Amino acid sequence: MGISKNTQRAIEVFVLIVAAIFVMPIILVFITSFKPEPEIIRFQGILPIQWTLENFREILGNPEEIPIFRWLLNSLFISSMVTLLVLTVSSMAAYALARLNLPGGRILFFLIIATLMVPPQILLVPVYLILNPLGWLDTPLALIIPAGAGAFGVFLLHQFFKGIPKDLEEAAAIDGCSKLGIYWHVILPLSKPALATLGIFTFIGSWNDFMGPLIFLDSVEKYTLPVGIALFQTSYYAEYGLTLAASVICTFPIIVVFLFFHKFIIRGIAMSGLKE
Repeated sequence: MGISKNTQRAIEVFVLIVAAIFVMPIILVFITSFKPEPEIIRFQGILPIQWTLENFREILGNPEEIPIFRWLLNSLFISSMVTLLVLTVSSMAAYALARLNLPGGRILFFLIIATLMVPPQILLVPVYLILNPLGWLDTPLALIIPAGAGAFGVFLLHQFFKGIPKDLEEAAAIDGCSKLGIYWHVILPLSKPALATLGIFTFIGSWNDFMGPLIFLDSVEKYTLPVGIALFQTSYYAEYGLTLAASVICTFPIIVVFLFFHKFIIRGIAMSGLKE
């Protein structure tokens, strides 16, 4: 029995309202960033009475005091390296657990998935104690290397790999392809939607990470954008205009990435999460 047109329209209106609720804070941040500081402190309306680019000029025009381009490059480099590492490690681990019939592989897979229930904040102190003797604190390695041990990517790709027909692997093996060759020439090309989904989620998560850079980095020039933006908020004074303008700059790349790759996210989840 199909859904009536009135029901379908009601659902569409409901979804539109929910989407507007989620998007509204981003729109307010964008609009408020064009207000002068007095207007932000003394709220008189959503739209600025006096539109100004002063907040952006001050942020972009003082690289000595506000090295936002340096923070932007740091965020881009760390997020890209974390994404590359997670895709490599997670795909290899998921392939081994899903297709190689390892002894105890099922138990190991459930143990890896169980780590998803561990709050990441609990791991900050142990990770700090491991990184300190290695001399990786206050370096990008402190944020890149530990991120490669995530369980979410293994789970996502494992579910996708289980749905790939084994006939393709058997045909490749008959042609003389090794296990590594099957992984590289058969599994990975067929897993582009899932890999794209994991890559986007990983990049966004690393880009928005605040706690890790705050704890593991000490030098201001090595900060990422989220930590750099927090410098505008102190115990005694808050520069709201600069904070909002910097937030717009920080958010814009992620919005662009999502708009370009949102189809991969939907397709990857749909093809990955429903397989036994």
